[in-house]
Amino acid sequence: MKIKEKMEGDIAVLTVSGNMMGGPDSTVLHDKVKSLINDGLKRVVIDIKGVKWMNSSGLGILMACLSSLQSADGQLKLSSVTDKVKSVLMITKLIELFETYENAERAVAKFLEEEKKR
Repeated sequence: MKIKEKMEGDIAVLTVSGNMMGGPDSTVLHDKVKSLINDGLKRVVIDIKGVKWMNSSGLGILMACLSSLQSADGQLKLSSVTDKVKSVLMITKLIELFETYENAERAVAKFLEEEKKR
């Protein structure tokens, strides 16, 4: 699994590619999110357009990221969710826990829209 980070103001966009299937890569994404939280960033988009497959360990990674951000009064949005990954999220009913967007730009725009409403 590879992660590319891009900042949009105080919103971190993490673009993930490869497989999210646990193993040695399983903590990399969650560690990155925890590092962002430690740096004071609380709004994160995880763009998974490059994720070819995700198993239950991959879902666990996303849940850990969501949980860490929520514990820090932060938010997580998923973007570019492929049909394969969306089906796994739907089967497990985890789709109800995640905000999903067509692409990272829309997820960032939603964060900005929410910020204006505050």
